[in-house]
Amino acid sequence: MYVVIYTDGACRGNPGPSGIGASIENENGDEIAIVSSYIGNGTNNRAEYIAAIEGVKKAIQLQAEEIELRMDSLLVVRQVEGLWKIKHPSLKILNQELKHALNSLKKWRVKHVPREKNQRADSLANMALD
Repeated sequence: MYVVIYTDGACRGNPGPSGIGASIENENGDEIAIVSSYIGNGTNNRAEYIAAIEGVKKAIQLQAEEIELRMDSLLVVRQVEGLWKIKHPSLKILNQELKHALNSLKKWRVKHVPREKNQRADSLANMALD
């Protein structure tokens, strides 16, 4: 099964209270699952990574074999692609966790999308904070 996962992290303050959101769509663009969770205090980048990890884990639970992960965090996208260095030790660990989950799939790709194309995931992340 092929799915598209939109993910976003939200942070009130940086660091501050954080939430994550993910919308998983099938090949027809129908939403088939969501993730919306409060993850405690942390940074925006931490929230972005955890949103991606949890979105991918949820897709794997749904038996997805191929995914396209779409995020508005250019930092996370470029780090997953291996194009940008990861300086913070905790983000290195999250990057490894995300790549481990992605590499368990038959096929995957990560894509940067503009914030306006990621509104559903953003609303799910903010819903977790409200």
